[in-house]
Amino acid sequence: QVQLVESGGGLVQAGGSLRLSCAVSGRTSGAYAMGWFRQAPGQEREFLATISWSGSNTYYADSVKGRFTISRDNAKNTVSLQMNSLKPDDTAVYYCAADLDLSVRLGTPFASHYDSWGQGTQVTVSS
Repeated sequence: QVQLVESGGGLVQAGGSLRLSCAVSGRTSGAYAMGWFRQAPGQEREFLATISWSGSNTYYADSVKGRFTISRDNAKNTVSLQMNSLKPDDTAVYYCAADLDLSVRLGTPFASHYDSWGQGTQVTVSS
């Protein structure tokens, strides 16, 4: 199995930036596609971005395209989400996830396709 631990959340003013990190441990030798999601109170989990094992392919939700950037450092077993121009609507718990299907090159926008999840990190954007 794979264990994921997010960090980097916090309180930021609108227009500010945060960088979230996801530490991957366990069966880290696999070529896993990774994704970031978020969930606000009373709402469904929302897809944000996904990245292929090599890092050469990424895909973003329209809501964050141009503001958020997903990246990974396989040598350090970390996946990051750089978030710029944050808005109050970005307030949520942010989760990283791994798709353990090695035939998947790039993750999908569907939470059900991911096998391992972190515990989440809270991001609060004040107006």
